[in-house]
Amino acid sequence: MQFAERMDRLGTESAFEVLARAKALEAQGRDIIHLEIGEPDFATPAHIVEAAVQALRAGHTHYTSATGIPELRKSIAQHISRSRGVEVSHEQVVVTPGAKPIMFFTMLALLEPGDEAIYPNPGFPIYESMIKFVGATPVPLPLREDQGFRFDADEFRSLVSDRTRLIILNSPHNPTGGVLTRQDLEVVAEAARERGITVLSDEVYESILYEGEHDSIISLPGMTAHTILLDGFSKTYAMTGWRLGYGVVPPELTTQFFRLIVNSNSCTAAFTQMAGIAALEGPRDATQDMVTAFRARRDLIVEGLNQVPGFRCAWPAGAFYVFPNVQGTGMSSKEVADYLLHTAGVAALNGGGFGRYGEGYLRFSYANSIENINRALERIEQAIASL
Repeated sequence: MQFAERMDRLGTESAFEVLARAKALEAQGRDIIHLEIGEPDFATPAHIVEAAVQALRAGHTHYTSATGIPELRKSIAQHISRSRGVEVSHEQVVVTPGAKPIMFFTMLALLEPGDEAIYPNPGFPIYESMIKFVGATPVPLPLREDQGFRFDADEFRSLVSDRTRLIILNSPHNPTGGVLTRQDLEVVAEAARERGITVLSDEVYESILYEGEHDSIISLPGMTAHTILLDGFSKTYAMTGWRLGYGVVPPELTTQFFRLIVNSNSCTAAFTQMAGIAALEGPRDATQDMVTAFRARRDLIVEGLNQVPGFRCAWPAGAFYVFPNVQGTGMSSKEVADYLLHTAGVAALNGGGFGRYGEGYLRFSYANSIENINRALERIEQAIASL
């Protein structure tokens, strides 16, 4: 079978590759502590599950509108209007099976060969993968440790060109846990307004923030016309397997996204959309409890990793990842990740898998129990000490 040339440009997500390797070791009888996969280890709140069960029993098992059922789209629009402080219409909301399709559809609809897209590096690997897949040129925006894993404003401005068609932001950030400030967003907004550039703002970790309030570029003056806001239910409500996400897009894009959905997945499952309404309109206690637990785990793993020779770990302000610098070990980040998996039974991700500016770092997800994090820290310290 001969594959299309564009398939060579399509990357992957290293978390699932490492998970598969870790599972293979477990099948051999090894005890593996999983700090590689990025999903909350909490159960979906009971009222959300019950809403889905009731929806199934009520017959919500058929096709829906391609862009989502009106009730959920209205609920999302109200949520965004409250949480981002800007009025949006339900007609701007596009519901998708998970949040990744919003990335995919954005790049398919906006980018062509010769266009450039600026994206955070290190960053979620699918950004660069999809930019390349559609034939555009990825332009990495470095996020550096000494700047709190935020970008340098002058460096950003130097990357914007007449060919820039898309700027991708992610805050709180995967893999570093860094958070952009309002001043950072204003720098991007100025360029977007002046040059007519679209911004894809990935805000799936918006609710997992440890200090301050979440700032969204869509709330800045004039930016609703230039922003595609990407969000979903996976992280905030521990609903990764439900595959429910959405985009809030400029009105002229909804028709394009509608066509892409009709040509790909048709619609999002009706009963999961009903569960989404329950998530947005129901109690938030479970989310608040989850963030409190994540904060305690963050404190534990940062303090622990900073005791490991050759490791230096910054304090993340959001999400549930730490991104320690491991250059002091004298090994590459891939070598350290492989060593910890096979020697210590601790699964982590090579920072180089998040882009070239991630080399020299590891990503640990602390979406695991305090007990397991303590066990992982003991194993890591022992393994590094034996080098």
